[in-house]
Amino acid sequence: MRTVNRIATLLLAVALLTGGALLAIGALLAAAGRPGPLVHRWYATLTTIRWQDAPVRAVAAGVTLLGVVMLVAQLRRWQPVRLRLAEQDGWHLHRRSVERRLARAARAVPSVRRARVRVRRHGDTWRPRVTATGDPAARGDVEFALRQELDRLAAPRPGPIEVRLVPARRAT
Repeated sequence: MRTVNRIATLLLAVALLTGGALLAIGALLAAAGRPGPLVHRWYATLTTIRWQDAPVRAVAAGVTLLGVVMLVAQLRRWQPVRLRLAEQDGWHLHRRSVERRLARAARAVPSVRRARVRVRRHGDTWRPRVTATGDPAARGDVEFALRQELDRLAAPRPGPIEVRLVPARRAT
């Protein structure tokens, strides 16, 4: 989301800078008694166009839709890129790296074959969610392996660890 924010900020800054420069040029030309290059065209267009015209309504609808999409994108909760280790020390780990290590730890359990881990942050706690293929009876072993790996990473005390073990399908 940072990249989208930076691009949107850059586009807004360029638009404001361009509009400000055109306004300043128009003001300087008007002070000198000369007609501005764009002001007359804009004035003529804006005084002859009406709300009932289709292009005006299409542009208004497009701008409104773009604004709503940007608002929803800003309000949506995104997954964190970095996970904080402790409150005071300022150290972080990359979320994807933590997910890979936890998935590797889950696959190290003998009856687990495939594992996918998603880590979510809720305040200062991490909430790993594991979806794996293997024996459902190994749930405790998988949770123990994940807690050991989180201790190795010096992670803050994790909240509940969701472990979902799906039995492997057999080909018929």
